[in-house]
Amino acid sequence: MSAPLFDARQVRRAFSRSAASYDAAARLQHAVEARLLESLDYLDDPALKREAPQRVLDLGCGTGRASIAMQKRWPKAELVSLDLAWPMLRQAREAAKRSAGWLSNPFARRPAQVCADARALPLVDASVDVLFSNLCLQWVEDLDALFAGFRRVLKPHGLLLVSTFGPETLWELREAFAHADDAPHVSPFADIAGFGDALVRAGFHQPVLDREEETTHYQDLPALMREQRAIGATNALASRRHTLTGRARFAAAADAYEAHRGAHGLPATWEIITAMAWAPEAGTPIREGGIDVTAVPLSRIPIRRRG
Repeated sequence: MSAPLFDARQVRRAFSRSAASYDAAARLQHAVEARLLESLDYLDDPALKREAPQRVLDLGCGTGRASIAMQKRWPKAELVSLDLAWPMLRQAREAAKRSAGWLSNPFARRPAQVCADARALPLVDASVDVLFSNLCLQWVEDLDALFAGFRRVLKPHGLLLVSTFGPETLWELREAFAHADDAPHVSPFADIAGFGDALVRAGFHQPVLDREEETTHYQDLPALMREQRAIGATNALASRRHTLTGRARFAAAADAYEAHRGAHGLPATWEIITAMAWAPEAGTPIREGGIDVTAVPLSRIPIRRRG
């Protein structure tokens, strides 16, 4: 078995520490979230003749902004806010209490907070109508196992709507540190083809993927690094150096980054991949190693008893 790419404990620690500072610094994350939420308008199209969802999962919910928006969109639905970091969920709970809609109606439903790992969802099979996840999946290396878990909890024809970062994300930062250090500082992310292939292998239907790039600008490298710490996006690679980078290495990286400076400051590129797909019928094969593998419940196997 190969060594894990990410240190899940470090991911949890980083996001736990950043819970209080996250919303003030997560400008890009909030913008991507807003666009992803707009995609849910498709579900409310009368032409689809779909009933409103009964259970919605916001995976990697962070401070709960998307959970609140979806609860307001579908007030009768059971909204589950799931995150790996408990301090994030505390922020989400407080945000829900402050929401004006619930202050005026104390009987309105509020999202339920669940602290759990995306790789081991504590939900029963075929219990979720909509699985929504904004910029969380880049912290999981095994997409096949992840999507198999998503498929398990989604009802047949349930909607999967997610966003993640692609491999061009922070390429300037990766290149700058490569001039100063041989240790990895920026996570490798799956490209859009690999992401889509994993969805197909998991049996999802009609996947639609999109890719776009955003650029943010910073006064200097320390400003970029401060923002990353504020949102919990620190180096969580298992192969990272477990000691401080050091002033000399950091200065060398900062000097290398200066080659990219433009009129608006130092640029940071973000490659954003979004995907929408539909869960298949129960028993639809999953592609494993080039072979279609399916599971059939014992209750569906006819038994002929001898007289």
